[in-house]
Amino acid sequence: MKAPDRARTKWTVLVVSMAFILVVAVWALVAPEQSATVLGEIVGWTSTWFGWFYIALATAILLFVLIIGVRYRGVRMGKDTDRPQFSTFAWSAMLFAAGIGTDLMFFAVAEPASQYLFPPQGEAETVEAARQSSVWALFHYGITGWGMYALMGLALGFYVHRLGLPLAVRSLLYPLLGRRINGPVGDAVDIATVLGTIFGVATTLGIGVVMLNVGLDIMFGVPQGLTAQTLLILLAVAAATVSAITGIDRGIRILSQLNVLLAVFLAVWVLVTGETAFLLRAIVMNVGDFVSMFPGMTMDTMAYDYPGEWMASWTLFFWAWWIAWASFVGLFLARISKGRTIGQFVLGTLTIPFSYIVMWISIFGNSAVARIRQGDAAFGELAVELPEQGFYTLLQQHPAAFFLVGLATVVGLLFYVTSADSGALVMANLSSDLPGGDVDARPWLRVVWAGATGLLTAGMLVIDGIPALQNATIIMGLPFAFVMIAVMVGLPPALAQDRVRTQAAPPALPAQLTAVPSPQLWRRRLARATGTVTVQQANEHLEDVVLPALEALRAELAAQEVDAQVRVDELQASGEVRRTAELVVDHEGAQFRYAVRVRLQPAPSFGALVRESSDQTTVLHVELPTGGYDLMAYDHDQVCSAVLDRYVRWAAEVEQAGQH
Repeated sequence: MKAPDRARTKWTVLVVSMAFILVVAVWALVAPEQSATVLGEIVGWTSTWFGWFYIALATAILLFVLIIGVRYRGVRMGKDTDRPQFSTFAWSAMLFAAGIGTDLMFFAVAEPASQYLFPPQGEAETVEAARQSSVWALFHYGITGWGMYALMGLALGFYVHRLGLPLAVRSLLYPLLGRRINGPVGDAVDIATVLGTIFGVATTLGIGVVMLNVGLDIMFGVPQGLTAQTLLILLAVAAATVSAITGIDRGIRILSQLNVLLAVFLAVWVLVTGETAFLLRAIVMNVGDFVSMFPGMTMDTMAYDYPGEWMASWTLFFWAWWIAWASFVGLFLARISKGRTIGQFVLGTLTIPFSYIVMWISIFGNSAVARIRQGDAAFGELAVELPEQGFYTLLQQHPAAFFLVGLATVVGLLFYVTSADSGALVMANLSSDLPGGDVDARPWLRVVWAGATGLLTAGMLVIDGIPALQNATIIMGLPFAFVMIAVMVGLPPALAQDRVRTQAAPPALPAQLTAVPSPQLWRRRLARATGTVTVQQANEHLEDVVLPALEALRAELAAQEVDAQVRVDELQASGEVRRTAELVVDHEGAQFRYAVRVRLQPAPSFGALVRESSDQTTVLHVELPTGGYDLMAYDHDQVCSAVLDRYVRWAAEVEQAGQH
């Protein structure tokens, strides 16, 4: 019997992705010089022929997200009855944690210094170069990249939470491919997503181990090199393994939010103990320059004086990196944003993280450029050639240097561990068939992906360190770029159809209001609304009422030669057994599902009955495209009526789709 509430491994996606990754990693370890040369040549070809494509695509995605955010601002990423699970403050904090890591620490000093000393165009080491240096960093870390995250997040949130599709990237192509997303085309999409994700995560982990190695060297004299970096990679794999086995996701989320606060404290310390007045002026100037320069920068391919090496090292790398991470972060954003409107989501993702990025880059980037302009040429050379050392060297010029180095190392370590853990989880989910947004992949698969990411990171570091990881990211981001184009093609028709459907007819009344009312129905509903239901009570109602009703319907359909099954499953969660019952009907090549799940939700509060936020009740939840309802108050006949309502409506939609 099929288990609808358990993740199943998609072996085609897992085997093909893992084989490709192992070949690349082993090739890098066995023949580092050859692999470095080949990667460099492919990047040169990609930069020459697809550089314009990356730049045009990045701009198109941002414009697309803005238009969708305005036109469909009232559409909820979830059912019409859903409301945000997290407060605005908590949601904002998790947005920070989603897109900020050791890589921002790495580039906040390195990029402004590089753009000042080696600008793509114009004269170096001038006031104009100084003004543009931090703006380039803001451009590469700014709203364009977050537009890519927003595209994947809002599309996944809409398809998964509102339309009830599986939590998988292939679901994004449902408007174009229909049920074919469950075949070879869907597998190819998931494989491209996994490959883009793992190379993006490996790049972040590679930057992380190099940064942490420097911090540990300054504090404890740990030698810098592959040995220490390999041990740090093993630490990340071990942390992800422990998380998979013990289930410490809540702790990881808390650490991520704490990490953001520590990072803000670090930046404020540098602001207060540095040239405060200058840095405050610089922040305001950077914002103004960014606003005025952005329209020209976003489509600037520098065609007449094309700096190929600079473009591959900066803009193309960053756009490919954002694309590679888009599915990873998009899945996370979709998960935490259920119940928010598309307008709220787009506004929040484009502005909240960027406000932090402006603060961080303006403080550290302008501090670095000012130091170079004051005559410290050695620091400038160090920041360009060894960015990880440039960051720590800048910190050591401020009061309480040892404390700052230690704090930066702790911040980097926490971001590093959480990136490894969440990266392994997302790739495991991408290679699994998940029945719902609240179910994750099996622990063993998460461990496997943690190990594969560690092996790939080590292989790339052996070749050429960070540049090799950057090159691999540019290459692997290319196939997923076409997936993002497909998402933009399919999303507007799906949103338009949803608007027509919801405006053309009001939501159907629950069966309890259309069926003959039971004399005790309103009392049962009131008792449930003002009280709490235990998991045991919900399981008993499912066993005594819902299951017999589904079985009766199955038998009647079977008598009419319609293939129908009733599937039952049990899920262990928090020491309790939660049951699921599902009626599955195969009809003319399509499949109808009516699933009833025992689910916890916050207990309601009425009148003088005040509940704590931790108080919960249990529902027998049925998900619908524009809402859902609870079957706890339903009797046998009302359950049958509710299922038949949905089945008749579904059969009509299938017949209409077949005619078109």
